[in-house]
Amino acid sequence: MHTIGQAARHTRLTPKMIRYYESLGLFAPNGRSSAGYRQYDEQDLHVLRFIRGARDLGFSLEQIAELTALWRDKDRSSAEVKRLALDHVAALERKAATLQRMAETLKTFARHCHGDSRPECPILEGLENQAACHSDTKSR
Repeated sequence: MHTIGQAARHTRLTPKMIRYYESLGLFAPNGRSSAGYRQYDEQDLHVLRFIRGARDLGFSLEQIAELTALWRDKDRSSAEVKRLALDHVAALERKAATLQRMAETLKTFARHCHGDSRPECPILEGLENQAACHSDTKSR
């Protein structure tokens, strides 16, 4: 059996995150000491590593709850797991495309900036115009 500190070291999570995942019902430690302290066995560490792996891949806590339930259900169909994974891939790709557009916009602003002692700044002007464009579209 492991203490929460030991479990944290074995899973690369903080004790705070372990308690948080427990409070969300993502998992429950299998034991408590006679003094009431949480104790973690190898199965608990296995579950925590699974949760950590899913978090590292950007799954939301809601998705992790669903994945954890599917992972524990040995009679599950892999089709549901695949659907969750592919939905997440599509969301990541949309986010990556958005980030790429943001980076290109900032690069364009920076290319027009002299980066010298002049007060004129195409980057600040671009940000101002960007904000104005977005407020105009939202008010329509």
